[in-house]
Amino acid sequence: METLQKTALVFTIIGAIVWGIIGLFDINIIDTIFKDMYIIARIIYIIVGICGIINIGLLFNHIEK
Repeated sequence: METLQKTALVFTIIGAIVWGIIGLFDINIIDTIFKDMYIIARIIYIIVGICGIINIGLLFNHIEK
């Protein structure tokens, strides 16, 4: 489970950086890279969202130990 959470954390951090770039510069890197491939961009957003949900477990990790 630790490997899954670390992988999910990497995706969540990348997603946060993308949102930061959108907020600061109004540039959506995902849409820029995958212009005509809307389904791929949507899959990426779904993966990052799922990874964020997985990382909710990190908030409660200290309670189990």
